[in-house]
Amino acid sequence: MEIVTVNLGSRSYSICIGRGILANLGRLLREQHPTVSRVAVVTDSVVGKIYRERVVAALTTAGFDTWVIEIPAGEEHKNLAWLAFLYDKLIEGRIERRSPLIALGGGVIGDITGFAAATFQRGLPFVQVPTTLLAQVDASVGGKTAVNHSAGKNLIGAFYQPRLVVIDVETLATLPRREFLAGVAEVIKYGVILSPDLFSLLEEQLPALLHLTPALLATVVKTCCQLKALVVEEDETEGDYRAILNFGHTLGHAIESASEYKLFRHGEAVAMGMAFAVHLSHQRGLCSATTKERVSRLLKRAGLPIVIPKTLTRESLLLGIEADKKVAGGKVKFVCIEEIGRTRFDYLTASEILGYLRGGTQSSGGGH
Repeated sequence: MEIVTVNLGSRSYSICIGRGILANLGRLLREQHPTVSRVAVVTDSVVGKIYRERVVAALTTAGFDTWVIEIPAGEEHKNLAWLAFLYDKLIEGRIERRSPLIALGGGVIGDITGFAAATFQRGLPFVQVPTTLLAQVDASVGGKTAVNHSAGKNLIGAFYQPRLVVIDVETLATLPRREFLAGVAEVIKYGVILSPDLFSLLEEQLPALLHLTPALLATVVKTCCQLKALVVEEDETEGDYRAILNFGHTLGHAIESASEYKLFRHGEAVAMGMAFAVHLSHQRGLCSATTKERVSRLLKRAGLPIVIPKTLTRESLLLGIEADKKVAGGKVKFVCIEEIGRTRFDYLTASEILGYLRGGTQSSGGGH
């Protein structure tokens, strides 16, 4: 097991990464909470079938009485109605202020559970146990929690850091292929914005990564966690620098919203958003054609969509961008690329952004 520390003073925490370490969850939690008897686990209907019993057994062995709450799988359930359901179940399960709340699942479970932890009884200890690649490299680290609103993605949320993150890369073996590839999009993002070395590694060893080579998986997950930890330590609440993590997300979130969170996985939408962002950057004279081609080619090799279907109208995408929570004074802090590993912010209106929606970035196809 390897440990990455997120250094945030009194809110610092460890990210434990390894193979087969799900069995250690109870012990790791007991070290932090020696006198607590009751814990709650939130999972979804898909992950619960695979890992619920294993996690409950690990917690029981460590002396915890475990209350499990299950919600349906899918981004469309990350909303206020299911958040209210969580609150009801936490009350029903007699969860107290010292009781840790464990998110077992992907980014959706992590987001909604984290927001419940931040707000129930003014704050419960929060633990992330991510089971998807996307959650392991991105969503479980950094303290962003939220639910969606019909007007836009993640509009209702809070910054609330976990006390512990436990990443067992063996859980990726049970992940549906499409979900795994969606997570690869976020891995590519880290290479593009922060690490030429990671990007080159992905270019060279993408087939091995796609075949879930265990040692490479662990290395890639650890590297992404280290990169994100550095960004979060620099700017915990996204006052400025942390916004680089939104590369590809401005249009990506708009694509998700315009398709009612039903057509694309988050990583697929971000992949299209990243391809568009390098297209925009190149059109604005910020990056070379070579940089644009390297990013687009790697996304395509990873089996990710890079062309936005025309079934998503300009008007629906415009509404999605205008509703983005990062809009200030009518402009978006748009993450552009100058070269692999170097970004810059351009402040653009939604109309200005969508003015670049041409030149191969949109097709008549329906995507996945």
